Amino acid sequence: MKGVYVLVISVNKSLNVKVCARKEFSLETGFYAYVGSAQKFLEKRLMRHFRKTGKRRFWHIDHLLAMDSVSVVEAFYKKAEKAEECKTAQSLSTLGFPVEGFGCSDCKCRSHLFLFNNLRDLEAACLKLGFKPFILPLSCQ
Repeated sequence: MKGVYVLVISVNKSLNVKVCARKEFSLETGFYAYVGSAQKFLEKRLMRHFRKTGKRRFWHIDHLLAMDSVSVVEAFYKKAEKAEECKTAQSLSTLGFPVEGFGCSDCKCRSHLFLFNNLRDLEAACLKLGFKPFILPLSCQ
């Protein structure tokens, strides 16, 4: 399946995320929404994001999720073309606080990572945009 997803990420302490030699992002404690897409094997991509170990760091999100004080709490998805990824990011930018430049090096978006005031608002935003909760297979829990 191909589609777009939103990871719900908990950051338990303020931190700096270094994603390459010249890019570093400062994050506050809280709940974040990260928007991504997988044009093949959406379920495998989501399961990859839930894993802490055994993966190379390709994307900004990989560097963030590798940190000890960071975890994926849940995920939402929908079947969609890649263009929906940026549309979703633009919608979330009006509801959350963008982390300028994070996860959007291949598009013209302001960000693909957004801080929300609380978990309930983040979940409501995903549902309102037509996303479904991703149920992690029992073999991966």
